[in-house]
Amino acid sequence: MSRQSPSTTPTSLSAKLLKASGVLWFIAAATGQLAFIAFIVLYYYTRTLSGNLSAWNDKPIIQGYTAGDDAGNFMFAVHVLLAAMITLAGILQLIPGLRRRAPALHSWSGRLFMLMAVIMAAGGLWLVIVRGTYITVISAIPTSINGVLILITAGVALYFAVTRQIDRHRRWAMRLWLLVNGVWFFRILIMAWAIIMQGAGLTDTLSSPVDLGIAASSYLLPIGILQLYLMAQDTSHMVPKIAMSVLLLVCTGIIAIGTFGAVAFMWWPYI
Repeated sequence: MSRQSPSTTPTSLSAKLLKASGVLWFIAAATGQLAFIAFIVLYYYTRTLSGNLSAWNDKPIIQGYTAGDDAGNFMFAVHVLLAAMITLAGILQLIPGLRRRAPALHSWSGRLFMLMAVIMAAGGLWLVIVRGTYITVISAIPTSINGVLILITAGVALYFAVTRQIDRHRRWAMRLWLLVNGVWFFRILIMAWAIIMQGAGLTDTLSSPVDLGIAASSYLLPIGILQLYLMAQDTSHMVPKIAMSVLLLVCTGIIAIGTFGAVAFMWWPYI
């Protein structure tokens, strides 16, 4: 009776399945984020660089431009313009080949990502608390919590980087990446919900239980799924790896549906 080679054992096959499903999830997420970057550039960059700041309000969700509010308009511009840069830097951080072949670029883009994360989180909190850039007060609560979590997570990731605890730094940097992309996840999840559940419970004020649940899930759910993924990676058992692979494939499908909805109904009509 022949033995199975180490490369063909059920455990090794489940590990490969987990890795492949993770790659597929990242491809779907990166595609959706590139579409988000394209929207930011084509909508906000063009209006800002041409000096037509009042046109920020062409998209009737949150008022970006307020006449006479130079400080608020400046902070809003910094926030949305950095959004494209930090999203791209985050994608670059998660490409394994880039980390191996250009470690210096990975290191410097990581520092830039962390710096922009802190600036955007602090700026976002200022826009909400000081300027009042939100639809309703209750809808601003999940966003503010996300901003606070970004600041905390950035500090922890930086600590582990400085103390050369690289594996811990990598894991906290992944958490930071998910938190920073909470605004993107929110758009994807809300559009996926609108398509799959036909908009049940959604409101224009983003303050219904469904709206708030999706807003909180936009950063808590990815963090929870990442933790399950790391646990599945670390275990030598086959079942958790297969279960996690199935969950990632489901998440990939949701991201694909949400990206389609965001592009078709949330971004493209305003470009």
